[in-house]
Amino acid sequence: LGLARTDYTGGKSTLCTGCGHDSITNNIVSSFFLSGIHPHKVIKLSGIGCSSKTPAYFLNKSFGFNSLHGRMAPVATGAKVVNQELTAFGVSGDGDSASIGLGGFAHLVRRNLPMVYIVENNGVYGLTKGQFSATASKDSTLKNGQQNSFENIDLCSMAIDLGCSFVARSFSGDSKQLVPLLQAALKHPGTAVIDIISPCVTFNNHEGSTLSYNAVKEHNIALQQLGFIPSFEEKTADYEEGEVQEITMHDGSILTLRKLDSRTHDLKNAGETLKMLRESRQKGELLTGLFYLDGEAQNLFDSLGLCEKPLTELADEELRPKLGQLPEIMNQFR
Repeated sequence: LGLARTDYTGGKSTLCTGCGHDSITNNIVSSFFLSGIHPHKVIKLSGIGCSSKTPAYFLNKSFGFNSLHGRMAPVATGAKVVNQELTAFGVSGDGDSASIGLGGFAHLVRRNLPMVYIVENNGVYGLTKGQFSATASKDSTLKNGQQNSFENIDLCSMAIDLGCSFVARSFSGDSKQLVPLLQAALKHPGTAVIDIISPCVTFNNHEGSTLSYNAVKEHNIALQQLGFIPSFEEKTADYEEGEVQEITMHDGSILTLRKLDSRTHDLKNAGETLKMLRESRQKGELLTGLFYLDGEAQNLFDSLGLCEKPLTELADEELRPKLGQLPEIMNQFR
């Protein structure tokens, strides 16, 4: 298009240094640049949360809408329906999609709305001091030792169950895998869900720290509640298909990743894919790769019988039936 990669960037990130979300942002920039999609033809959508701040950090020449918490999906549906020519790109989080926005996520997926739906998944509510989110694994612990007693929601399994036509998972530090997945998602004619594991690096608010919120409250009369968020190096991964890689996180915990082997995996078999995802969870592994693909599935535009011309560009005479046409239209609803 004659554009430079810098034409796809945005504002400076205000997230914690080393946050996986910034790596995802860089991969999004690369995928749009390599795909040759003009920023003016894109609408960025998000809800509320650390993840939903990230559209400000890429494609600053695109249209954008930062919606209410958990309401990105219905806003995206409305925006895409009235203008099919725009590439809809939604960024959500595990709280924004798997908790308050679960209903919107489910209905967007089952309608097969043509858009890319990114979930930046860290298993915690980063804006409210790191409580467990609905995607946190059962029996996992926070830095303070608190143990999660609830089963987690696997958004990939749910998306496949709901008939999503493109479902994948990746790791924020694996550009080699993530960029091609994003490029494929941008070309997909239906809903493309990519669950991206993006570890949170903020671990300072824990028992035993003299600078924790509890310690300050117990030993000081403080004017404000202050905390320090340290800088961490970004965690990256580079491993081949079929291999397992263990990554030691900033708090000493181990993240076990297994990359799908495309030579043996059947992208069309939803039942086997769900079984494989369930087995990997039982092993404590996070399976990554493209799980399911159906490029022939009917999308929402086909279901509604919409014309190709954007609804926003239809003239009055195209929208208003003539007097003689009204009885015919009414008979269709009898």
